[in-house]
Amino acid sequence: MEKRDYYDVLGVGREADEKALKAAYRQLAMKFHPDRNAGCADSESKFKEINEAYAILSDAEKRAAYDRFGHAGVNGAGGGPGGGAGYADFEDLVRNAFGGSFDDLFGDLFGRAGGMRGRGPARRGADLRHDLEISLDDAFSGKAVDVKIASAEACDACDGSGAEPGSKIETCPTCGGMGRVRATQGFFTMERACHRCGGQGKYVKDPCRKCDGAGRVRVVRKLQVKIPAGVEDGTRIRLAGEGDAGPHGAPRGDLYIFVSVRPHDIFERDGPNLYCRAPVAMVTASLGGEIEIPTIEGGKVKVKVPDGSQTGRKVRLKGKGMSRLRAPERGDMYVELFVETPTKLSPRQRELLEEFCKESGDDCNPECDGFVKKAKRFWDGLAGGDDARPN
Repeated sequence: MEKRDYYDVLGVGREADEKALKAAYRQLAMKFHPDRNAGCADSESKFKEINEAYAILSDAEKRAAYDRFGHAGVNGAGGGPGGGAGYADFEDLVRNAFGGSFDDLFGDLFGRAGGMRGRGPARRGADLRHDLEISLDDAFSGKAVDVKIASAEACDACDGSGAEPGSKIETCPTCGGMGRVRATQGFFTMERACHRCGGQGKYVKDPCRKCDGAGRVRVVRKLQVKIPAGVEDGTRIRLAGEGDAGPHGAPRGDLYIFVSVRPHDIFERDGPNLYCRAPVAMVTASLGGEIEIPTIEGGKVKVKVPDGSQTGRKVRLKGKGMSRLRAPERGDMYVELFVETPTKLSPRQRELLEEFCKESGDDCNPECDGFVKKAKRFWDGLAGGDDARPN
């Protein structure tokens, strides 16, 4: 099959300058790249043709030979099969056209999934997690807590280098210090981290006996964690730079403290507010009075019980709830009353209650009287048939 004219392949005239060639190549390379046209043989063929054309026309000497003698003047000039551009030439033309490397082009096209070429900065140490359980009292007031953390630390024997003291760290012979090696798969040549040096570009010939060449050892550290007042269950506290030490002097990771708050014997929490269920003697609930309630800070507060109080009545104590995180004001406390029926009555107590019952009228127990009346109407309706039932 006869080769197409290189100028026609790129869609430019013979007078096109370097800038025009570069713009045309970039547009076509992005359009016909095989990764954007998966499974399309025609696109792959055009992509190779575009690369070959630009490899010739972007080189001043090869372009002059082509202009004078046509394809015969540049046969084999590309160095690849059929006179096309080989990988090394392809890298050069991509660098000239895009102002960067082959990896830069793929990063622009496909989100840099393949990573950058060459040895990048050493990766930081791993982040660590520690679960910490505290009491509701500590969540209210805040507290400094000592915790023990097992983390990776730089080996003191080799100063984190991984090499036995007195020995040298050599350039990795596999990747030549680049930290990356190439692997060819069909048309593409891909890069990956060097398996021998782990992408570091350096090779420890005589590894440190204490850390086995890792440059890090596992130790248990003691840290003081400040729990702020008002912290809630499930709060995450980040301590920057307190995670694992990075390999070969890389930055440390972070430590995350996950706080859980133990249930309290008296109080239940809902955000900044506290709820307390308090028993009230029947006599106090009937006649009215006061009861003492504990507060979260360890004090006491008197709560007034109105006469005739029923179970479920709530009394609000403003500003007696939890501390608010990084705020001066506090939440409220809600005291829910429940009336306790007396048990284990003495004969005299029973006698007095019976007298009270005889003296009590409907006004003393309005809820009971109302319920009895509704029940009586219901029974009367059943006895009289469906039509006699009240609506």
